[in-house]
Amino acid sequence: MLLLLGASGAGKTLLVKRLQKLCSKEGPKDLGEPPPTLPTVGTNLTDLLIQKKITIRELGGCMGPIWSSFYGDCSSVLFMIDAANPTQISSSCVQLLSLLSAEQLASASVLILFNKIDLPCYMSLVEMKSLFRIQDIISCAKQPIAVVETSARDGRGLDAVLQWLRSTLQDPS
Repeated sequence: MLLLLGASGAGKTLLVKRLQKLCSKEGPKDLGEPPPTLPTVGTNLTDLLIQKKITIRELGGCMGPIWSSFYGDCSSVLFMIDAANPTQISSSCVQLLSLLSAEQLASASVLILFNKIDLPCYMSLVEMKSLFRIQDIISCAKQPIAVVETSARDGRGLDAVLQWLRSTLQDPS
């Protein structure tokens, strides 16, 4: 089980839909126009076939206060941050630090996704890493952490997400 977490409106549902399309039998010829999405109220479960079946549990951003009740059966975490919304930076950082300090996630692999890089107002990876002090977080965290810039809308970075998922599935720890 993988958890997909992040603030409301960060693009989690669109990411899952795009990954589903990339993993489908017809393959990633063309992602096409982004499918319509609605804010997730509660949780969505989505299965992807990447070497083997994996289940992504997407939790709505409004569920942040109870995310920890879903940590128990989790092997990996995808944490999505809206790189075009500077008003969410501090709350996203607090949420990230909270999940990294959770004992139940001490051995979970973590992928931090800076999403919405297709928007003209997005903050660069350098800016985001600086604001989050990512190097400090990585050096202090118990978990292995990777960082990827994505655009769930146009597909940039999704190959890197799939590659991370494949390598995480191969790791027996």
